[in-house]
Amino acid sequence: MYQVADSQVLARGGRALIGRKRAGIKVSGTVVLLGLTSLFTDISSEMVTTILPLYLVLSLGLSPLQFGVIDGIQQGASALVRVVAGFTADRFGRYKEVAVVGYGLSAVTRIGFLLVGRSVALIGALVFVDRTGKGIRTAPRDAMIALSTPKEQLGTAFGVHRALDTAGAVIGPLIAFSLLILLPNDFDPIFFVSFCFALIGLAILVLFVENRRDRVEAEPLPPVTMRSVARLLAVPRFGALLVAGGVLALATMSDGFVYLGLQQNLDFAGRNLPLLYVATSLVYMLLAVPAGRLADQVGRGKVFIGGYLLLLIVYAALVVPGLGPAASLVVILAFGAYYAATDGVLSAIASALLPAEARATGLSVLITVTSLARLVASIAFGAAWVLIGVEAAVIVFAVGLVVAALLASVIFVRYAKEPAHA
Repeated sequence: MYQVADSQVLARGGRALIGRKRAGIKVSGTVVLLGLTSLFTDISSEMVTTILPLYLVLSLGLSPLQFGVIDGIQQGASALVRVVAGFTADRFGRYKEVAVVGYGLSAVTRIGFLLVGRSVALIGALVFVDRTGKGIRTAPRDAMIALSTPKEQLGTAFGVHRALDTAGAVIGPLIAFSLLILLPNDFDPIFFVSFCFALIGLAILVLFVENRRDRVEAEPLPPVTMRSVARLLAVPRFGALLVAGGVLALATMSDGFVYLGLQQNLDFAGRNLPLLYVATSLVYMLLAVPAGRLADQVGRGKVFIGGYLLLLIVYAALVVPGLGPAASLVVILAFGAYYAATDGVLSAIASALLPAEARATGLSVLITVTSLARLVASIAFGAAWVLIGVEAAVIVFAVGLVVAALLASVIFVRYAKEPAHA
């Protein structure tokens, strides 16, 4: 058993958590160990991600459109390899090995950032490789979580994993912020420390996570084939989920633009930008497990749509002048709650619909669709910022989000209703 808020339980390691009962939260050792892998990896990645807007826009002087292209690469570059990685993991049952390749690629890029200097093109290439690594690892990792968890507990399991993952998203920006305070405008130490944390996460995966299906999938699974994948894409409920996730992603501004907009509207020093990431990630971490459990109890589709509607509060904060501390706190709470209600919940919805033998492939298809939509959204928002100004661009996206949420609600009600006891 596992309780996210208990740091002593974390220290004892994943295997000690199996069979233990705390606050009614049950997860397997596989889930905890993958969560720890993600924790250290996210410390590494968020150290870099949180300083990229500062580095590219405020230091190198990129325009919003140029930043949108780089940020779009971050959102969608991995789309090219996600389906191949998921299919390979399903076809050969090598979920761990495929995930190791993805985590390893991302770790190598940390050293690359030390070598490319101020070249925007090379930084873009490194971002592409890093996100490719993320694309390779995400579906096999989520498939291992799903294969080690009963269907009725999928929301909770993904919530626990995302809580650990997001703990890294809290710690990483704090480390980056501290290094910027100690060494102003010196980004190389951040890249080196980031590399060290990436190695720790990779080591946990390689040394401790077993490439097996826990008690849930007792029978051997048939190998996935291209024909079975084609049948998977023809499943009405899964196809509807792809459409719902895609349209919502098209109306979603990237984190980088949100934080840059808040930094301008709240008028604080650029070096404090990582603190916005920290505050949002802290809220996400605290709410991930409750949101997952709520989704298991009242319906994952309802929680998912509700999470996206919380973005309207965030969008409003980008155009309303003179926000005070109380309003800023509400914005951070809404942004963190949005992630808690959507990220792991979407994977839980898909995992309940997909056959076990093609789960990684199906998850990779879903993530590919949403990632490509986010790539388009990021570039579109950057272009809109340049052409019509940030306030008008935010309003356009807010209207688009309302329309997308209504459409997704109809899709969930008519076409993507979850199976009983999912």
